[in-house]
Amino acid sequence: MEETISLKELFHILRKRLGMILIIAFGAAIVGAIISFFFMTPIYQSSTQILVNQKKQEGTALQIGDVQTNIQLTNTYKVIIKSPVIVEQVQKKLNLKETVQDLTQKLDVTNERDSQVISVTAQDKDPKVASEIANVTAEVFKDEVAKIMSVDNVTVLSKAEVFKEQSPIKPRPILNIAIIFVVALMASTALAFVLEYLDNTVKKEEDVEKLLGLPVLGIVARMDEETTNMKSHAPSSRKVRGQTIGS
Repeated sequence: MEETISLKELFHILRKRLGMILIIAFGAAIVGAIISFFFMTPIYQSSTQILVNQKKQEGTALQIGDVQTNIQLTNTYKVIIKSPVIVEQVQKKLNLKETVQDLTQKLDVTNERDSQVISVTAQDKDPKVASEIANVTAEVFKDEVAKIMSVDNVTVLSKAEVFKEQSPIKPRPILNIAIIFVVALMASTALAFVLEYLDNTVKKEEDVEKLLGLPVLGIVARMDEETTNMKSHAPSSRKVRGQTIGS
């Protein structure tokens, strides 16, 4: 027969182990705060935007087919931007110590659906370096795509800038602390129930009934040593033929 636990017992277990649960949760949150504020390196982000658009010939109107072609080209251009051909030149121009693979990991190239605009985003622990990587990548790509694709249809819409008191995108200490606290709270609560389940000591008469399957006939009260000594030294009396005789 499977054991069931009532809601009252659940609250009793939580109340009993509340100190342990809170100590673990707050302890984990404090450790997370220390790591987030003092050990994790802040990472900054900077972006530049590129427009893919065929230059209109004089006396001709822009056709819908040209726009669709430009939109389709954006998918190809996104791959080219992160190719070694582009990234190697960016590395050399900025004299960066990172390898081409590491520098590629710092770049993120995206565009909205059915949009001719490509966003080139770079991340670095130095906000100035992040903006330089984004801008130089856009410039190198604009020059190289004309050679690779034999077209001149790329325009830099906006350059990446460094803002005063720019905030890092990660780590986010408050978010980290909140997540760690919630996870630790859940884990410590689960641990409390596990410890209670593994505790086989008999604490009350109901436990005896569950364990032996027999009714409890009586309870032996616990007496401390002082009470026992007082009773053992107390004068006793007895009745003999109607008279009380004390000892």
